[in-house]
Amino acid sequence: MSGPLSLEPGGAAPDTWALRPAGPRPARRRPRWAVDDTALAVRSPGHGPDEDAVSALAADLADRVGPAVHPYEVAALLEAEGLPASVIKERYGHPNLFSLASALYERVPRTFPEPAPAADPWRPDTVRCLLRGALFALPGLAYLLTAPLWDAGRHTAVLVVAGLVSWAWGQALGHRAHLRRAMGLREAGLTLLVGAPVGAVVATGAAALPAGGGAVTLVAAAQSAYLAAAGVLLVLGRERLLLAALTPLVAGAVVLPWGEPGPWPRAGLVLLALLAALAVTVHALRAALAVPAVAGATRPPLPQSLPYGLFGLAAGVLVLLEGRREPYAVIVLTVSMGPAEWLLYRYRGLSVAALRATATPAGFLLRSAGVLGLCLTAYLLPLLPAALLTGAEPAVLLPLAAALWTALLLQAFGAAWPSAAICLTAAAAAGTVTLLHLPPGRAALPLCCGAAALALTACALRLLGRPAAHT
Repeated sequence: MSGPLSLEPGGAAPDTWALRPAGPRPARRRPRWAVDDTALAVRSPGHGPDEDAVSALAADLADRVGPAVHPYEVAALLEAEGLPASVIKERYGHPNLFSLASALYERVPRTFPEPAPAADPWRPDTVRCLLRGALFALPGLAYLLTAPLWDAGRHTAVLVVAGLVSWAWGQALGHRAHLRRAMGLREAGLTLLVGAPVGAVVATGAAALPAGGGAVTLVAAAQSAYLAAAGVLLVLGRERLLLAALTPLVAGAVVLPWGEPGPWPRAGLVLLALLAALAVTVHALRAALAVPAVAGATRPPLPQSLPYGLFGLAAGVLVLLEGRREPYAVIVLTVSMGPAEWLLYRYRGLSVAALRATATPAGFLLRSAGVLGLCLTAYLLPLLPAALLTGAEPAVLLPLAAALWTALLLQAFGAAWPSAAICLTAAAAAGTVTLLHLPPGRAALPLCCGAAALALTACALRLLGRPAAHT
């Protein structure tokens, strides 16, 4: 969960001029009225219309005459086809172009073909979403490799503090970078170049207070540096580079079941992955900064990204509270962030389709509620067997997952303050009850998450059930 979600429709229309074939144009089909002079001499001027010839022409042009709403459109069609006045008089027996066009318009029934279905601008990249879900979980292998090297009881609090600050900072920085990326890739790169190192320093400084010095501060600094680098790569869409940087962790995890690598190889693999992540981050930033600057680019105000940071803090607290109870639940939630992002795209695509299929606000509200229920169910259903397999409590995991996904949905539509406020309230209430051992005790987290999920769903129906939110 170290990277912000990016909801940008992709794909640009190809340049139609580039699709024209090269070389000489093919020969044009000989029109029906291109007859020689001997054929024209069969009829003499003054005769009435040749019904058979007009009917044959109507049959030949039926697919193009049918959609016309006025004879003048048929006349424009005949003129574009190059029908000469001599053929109109001699072959078809009409005095002029407009007379023949009116006859064709009357003979051909009106047909109005359905427009071609518009392409879905929110079609998700399935491979990219699944890869992001894996990338959110793979850094956990670093803790697995280094577990024998540090005191879990004394060092966990330090890493938790650094992680919470990094999550909050990363969400706010990711939102600001996406805003600036709309003005140009270079602008987003500049934002990340300044913001990512500052975030790593702030997170390390916050962790140094409970650490009291010592090697654990270096561990917190390494964790903060990685989270900052991963956030940069995810915002810039360089997921494959990040995956390549994490291959030492994957290799170390594969070796663990077959033998004890020792403390130095364990620490060395983690350090190698960190250095690789920093190196590819520098490469990605250099490529972004090499793009020419956009003239007149403006900087969005800093408070605009504040609710995204507050949501990151609240989400981190809720996930960590669940992790204290069921560590495997955190793994399930982390991996599910990839499918969650895929469903956010699908929600937007299905909502646009619902908007095209309804004619009244009430009808759209019903369809919007159905789309929300469908996407939320599709996200939660796979989590149930995953919770049972890992031993996590579904009664806690599912409400927490529902609250996080609905909050991300609201953020995707710019409704950041409602999601931040509701999640902060739930995190504060559950954290206070858990730390002070107040009633209802262990039931506090599922109750708070359930209440937050219901409140967020109500906000989503109210804000996103209106057509204006999707136009």
